[in-house]
Amino acid sequence: MPKGSGKAIPKVKVNLEISPDQGEELLEKLKLRFEENMERHKGLEWAKVQARLETQSEKLSSLNAMESTGGEPDVVGYDEKTDEYIFYDCAEQSPSERRSICYDGEGEQARIKKGVHPGGNAVDLAAAMGVELLNEDQYSQLQELGEFDTKTESWLKTPVEVRALGGAIYGNRRYNRVFVGHNSAPSFYSSRGFRGVLRV
Repeated sequence: MPKGSGKAIPKVKVNLEISPDQGEELLEKLKLRFEENMERHKGLEWAKVQARLETQSEKLSSLNAMESTGGEPDVVGYDEKTDEYIFYDCAEQSPSERRSICYDGEGEQARIKKGVHPGGNAVDLAAAMGVELLNEDQYSQLQELGEFDTKTESWLKTPVEVRALGGAIYGNRRYNRVFVGHNSAPSFYSSRGFRGVLRV
């Protein structure tokens, strides 16, 4: 690492391995969160969600990765067209173990070339977890279910035309309003992570 570049930020780690016991523990945790936050998924039944998860082990692994990095995933809807339940990261603040990251791999490499080593990047981490970044519309939907990112920020899926110009977008909530801001894609902050969406 070049002189004067400071310490490298610890890399964000994604673990998709989950044992049967861990799977049962995760299902119990998800069930409890589901029951404690019924306003997020009115009309949906946990038994049906669990039955779906029990037949899709890779989705349970993705939820475990979301959970273990501080995302607190929960069901926020059901898509009748595709017959899929939709999970978002519903932690009050941006997932604690996914911060200090650039927007994407290109942005991360730009920082590394300057001797600065972020904790990774949102796009690649989401892909490794088997999820997608929330887009602007999904983020707005999440904010209708509660107050999120009142002290933090979350990278959002950035339109191609914005990224082509070097930028990326993020969302937060301040002054009881939801804002979408922009930065250069190589930017990273200790208060900014990302939120994922998973369809099951």
